[in-house]
Amino acid sequence: MARRLYSLLLLVLAPILLSYLYFIRGRKNPGYRTHFTERLGFNPNKLPQHAVVIHCASVGEVLAATPLIKSVLKEQAAAPIIVTCNTPTGREEITKAFHSNVQVHVCYLPIDFAFAVRKFFMTLKPKLLIVMETELWPNIFHYAKQNQCKTLVVNARLSEKSYQGYKKHAWLTKGLMSNIDLLAAHNEEDGERFIKLGLVQSKLHITGSIKFDISITEEEIAKARQFQANYPERLIWLAGSTHPKEHEQVIAAHQRVLKQVSNALLIIAPRHPEQFQAVADYLSEQEIAFTKKSSNGINAEASVLLADTLGELKWLFGGADIAYIGGSLIERGGHNPLEAAAHGVPILTGPHTYNFAHIYPQLIAQQGAIVVDDKDKLAAQIITLFEDKSLRTQIGANAQSVLVENTGAIAKTMKLINKSLE
Repeated sequence: MARRLYSLLLLVLAPILLSYLYFIRGRKNPGYRTHFTERLGFNPNKLPQHAVVIHCASVGEVLAATPLIKSVLKEQAAAPIIVTCNTPTGREEITKAFHSNVQVHVCYLPIDFAFAVRKFFMTLKPKLLIVMETELWPNIFHYAKQNQCKTLVVNARLSEKSYQGYKKHAWLTKGLMSNIDLLAAHNEEDGERFIKLGLVQSKLHITGSIKFDISITEEEIAKARQFQANYPERLIWLAGSTHPKEHEQVIAAHQRVLKQVSNALLIIAPRHPEQFQAVADYLSEQEIAFTKKSSNGINAEASVLLADTLGELKWLFGGADIAYIGGSLIERGGHNPLEAAAHGVPILTGPHTYNFAHIYPQLIAQQGAIVVDDKDKLAAQIITLFEDKSLRTQIGANAQSVLVENTGAIAKTMKLINKSLE
């Protein structure tokens, strides 16, 4: 009854939801209009039946899940894989990572309309649905079970804030939890919150976060070294995954840094591609000399490099002396700091890191990351680190140690996947 009421409410809101995706998001990023019918459950016939479906909401989840997807390919060689997502950037990242593998297919996960989800599962009859993190959809989980498709939630996290939100909708959440076959949580605290929402204790497994299982390839190391070689006399800091109202703070901090460290270079990498031009326009307004990564040119006079390309942030961290992780000076909850940690780069973050509450406390406690409260403190900390190479090296080593200490989640998660496919 609860799910039916939810489905009715969703249908009432359908014109707003679809208009927002197609017209508003689609105007900013035309990729939202491409393959749009997949969001309504159409055209699943082009996909293989009896596949393993792995859902990654956006590019961040895709990057985190890529090593896991490769493990599934290795250990379940006979099973076709469909990787679903919600955003064009996520789709591009999947295509780029697995374009040469005929076993991997990509499409948008249907919006949680009952008719769309029912068509998806009845047509494809997948063997297993693996959902990354906390993408919990009542109709998707219901129709998976109706079609004998097991549901496994992996890398699951549930902050206290999110828990309180789900708790307010207990009328719907309890039924949702009953349709989960196995849930692999980051830690005991997250797991306990899922239990309080109605998950059966026997379905819970604590595996840690697969985001710690990062490996840097030789190719990525070579790219980072070549990048540094292009700027031999520069001290470089990278602001990764920045957002509106944060871009401006980062650029203001850099202007302060330049007053004391004249050879400083800022690499600013906006989180969303639709922000590339907005940042370029702002830099021009401020009369700041900058160049674009997409131009492939090296401008020795530029004080800012705008990283307006996709899929390069991981290795770019290796080309920096300091990493600032975006989404944290504003209330967005922060982004993943572990790619910087994998390169042994010292990490700076703003105070808003609740999206990575399973990572930051240990990084901060072991002095692998430093919290700055505003743009002035960000600038001051960058200047301090630029002036002390040994301090940069120590903080970067601390961050890398935290990463190494927490690896192993993918192996634990694969045991649950293999068990589900037996």
